[in-house]
Amino acid sequence: MNHNIKSIRPFIGSKDFEISRRFYQDLGFEETILESNFSVFKIGETAFYLQDYYDKNWIENTMIFLEVDDVERYYNELLALNLTEKYGVKLTPIRKMEWGSECFLHDPAGVLWHFGKFN
Repeated sequence: MNHNIKSIRPFIGSKDFEISRRFYQDLGFEETILESNFSVFKIGETAFYLQDYYDKNWIENTMIFLEVDDVERYYNELLALNLTEKYGVKLTPIRKMEWGSECFLHDPAGVLWHFGKFN
């Protein structure tokens, strides 16, 4: 197969759709409402779909890796947003590993985001 792939957009769920919408807007994603219970969130060419659907087993086993150019700056910007106080989410400090470094953020429903940079 030889295709010119343009993007990949995961679908994630939400426990409380309105809270998750605000959370992702606070992270800097631009929302486009597609239906009353379905939106696409974008930063540049990077995007994902958020839906008003919750299945605990699915959500708590969903992980997304977002590659960033500077993990330390990104982590400090996440801290400055006060997301743990505002949304009750968990933000885990940076881990440095052989391949690079990353920090972790659970969204309000439990989706685990990895924000990382490769060496």
